[in-house]
Amino acid sequence: MMLSTSSRNLSSPAAVLWDMDGTLIDTEPLWGQATYELGELLGRPLTPEVRAKTVGGSFPDTLRIVADWASYELVDGDLERYRTWMFGRMAELFASGIELNPGIAGVLDSLAERGTPMFVCTNTARVLADPCIDAIGRNVFAGTIAGDEVANPKPAPDMYLEAARRAGAEPGECLVVEDSWHGMTAGAAAGCVVLGLADTVPDGVVRFDPNSFVGAGAVDVDGWFSAAR
Repeated sequence: MMLSTSSRNLSSPAAVLWDMDGTLIDTEPLWGQATYELGELLGRPLTPEVRAKTVGGSFPDTLRIVADWASYELVDGDLERYRTWMFGRMAELFASGIELNPGIAGVLDSLAERGTPMFVCTNTARVLADPCIDAIGRNVFAGTIAGDEVANPKPAPDMYLEAARRAGAEPGECLVVEDSWHGMTAGAAAGCVVLGLADTVPDGVVRFDPNSFVGAGAVDVDGWFSAAR
């Protein structure tokens, strides 16, 4: 559904496009635990450096990185077999509870109350993304896009371009909030304004301290958007 932009305030983002894991919710440690276990399954424990290469990536990319590290030759059927294992393991870990990152609830509520369209754009597959989106609060989002619903997941720009299209906005009018290199690269490639919640960010991304979310609201988001344009 295309959203009306007839009354758009150009000093505000036309839409805010949120990454999920690590940005909205504190699930990256859980993904890390399962990914380290995947390395054990394939025969070689991961180093932190190898694990870091998988952050924010799609599962096929993660499996390829881990298999290359373990010198494990993937054969037909391995992708689905290990995907089933990974998704089952993550469902177990998610069952222990999903927590929003500090300050996120207030920012989401303030933007939703003002009527700013927001989208979740995650490389996580739909079957795992949905319980997380429900825990965050599905009602505050205009839409959600999962990694298995686009031709090319992050670091390709596809899902951010699609979210901007659904918002009825140009990518440059949208604010992306991301924490991984894959995701920041995707947002920048789409032409969006990108806040990067990381110590090192790609070209075209503005480094942002996630502690700034605490106590913030829609007016603060406008300021961050304007400063980053």
